[in-house]
Amino acid sequence: MTLRMTPARPQDLDALVGLEEAAFPGDRMSRRALARNINSPSLCFLVARDGKALIGHALVAFRSGSSLARLYSLAVLPGLTGQGLGRKLLAAAERQARQRGADRLRLEVRADNTAAIRLYDKTGYALFARVPDYYEDGQAALRYEKALSRKGSR
Repeated sequence: MTLRMTPARPQDLDALVGLEEAAFPGDRMSRRALARNINSPSLCFLVARDGKALIGHALVAFRSGSSLARLYSLAVLPGLTGQGLGRKLLAAAERQARQRGADRLRLEVRADNTAAIRLYDKTGYALFARVPDYYEDGQAALRYEKALSRKGSR
């Protein structure tokens, strides 16, 4: 695998819609939201590519005047999970957050997403809240936060 992380581009829209449909059974970003997110100055939308194929993405949101960033979405094509791609996307998202002045990164994850929870636990995220009935199907969310060091990531 020849992995490259690049900013999402408008021409990635069809592939991003396909990734959303493949990676998430519900609570997906719409085509319109994806298009808006690609061009938003308050977001960092990274995509992972293997050659020309788009195989994952990470979306980080920033609020003006805040040192807190939010990992809004992290997705990997289902056939490629378990190969460390999620960890690489997460590390790239953390680097982008630090570069934009964030000292903490927060996220929500489905309480039944054991693979993602394992990733966040292994990479230094701390659970700080459980939000019942967060997702459209009634599933709870777990809220995590990580302090971002200024000297690279784990």
